[in-house]
Amino acid sequence: MRPRFYSAREVSLHCTLTDLWVSCLGRVHDLTALAKEHQGDILLKPIIEAAGKDISHWFNPKTGDSPLSPLQIKTHIDPQTGCVKYYTPQGRVLHVPPPGPRSDWDTGFGRPWWKDTFHHIGVLSSKTRFIRVINTLTSQEHTLEVCSEETIWEILRRYLPYNAHAASYTWKFCGVPLDMDVTLQENGVEDEDEDFDELKLDADLHTPSLHLYYNDDLTES
Repeated sequence: MRPRFYSAREVSLHCTLTDLWVSCLGRVHDLTALAKEHQGDILLKPIIEAAGKDISHWFNPKTGDSPLSPLQIKTHIDPQTGCVKYYTPQGRVLHVPPPGPRSDWDTGFGRPWWKDTFHHIGVLSSKTRFIRVINTLTSQEHTLEVCSEETIWEILRRYLPYNAHAASYTWKFCGVPLDMDVTLQENGVEDEDEDFDELKLDADLHTPSLHLYYNDDLTES
């Protein structure tokens, strides 16, 4: 099943104890259920403080090469004992064992939260871009921030709050129907942000426009 893509801005909106997301090494995790289960636990504090933020620096980047590879908390050599220990300068985190033997350390929690696929809800986009969607039937126009990896179908899903019948339209760019199964770039809708940066121009001066043409069948999406 294809993962859902999220922008850093979308992740940042989920920044409360009752709605808590984080991103790490290109993955997006919804830790709301974890926060509810362990409410009041002091080891939850670093996670609460990181709500809505990227915590890639907590993890060994070599373990994030693949979306399927398990994440590993960073480790270091303890200068006092010479042993390998978890490195958590932000404070010890839930499911990270204590530095030394302790009788009150419960290992019965199963998989640590960063390895539990239950919390993994999608992928953090490597690059987002803005597009304008213009409904030629109603002349309404909306600007969307979309993920560069998203297909036109996935962009359509983002547009549904503005038009529940978006699937009843033919989507076009410069008069040419778009292939709904591929990305903007693959449809020839170039991302020119780097060109604008090189020319020291504001990329907001030009936003590509997609035009929607009504198909007359009014199919509910």
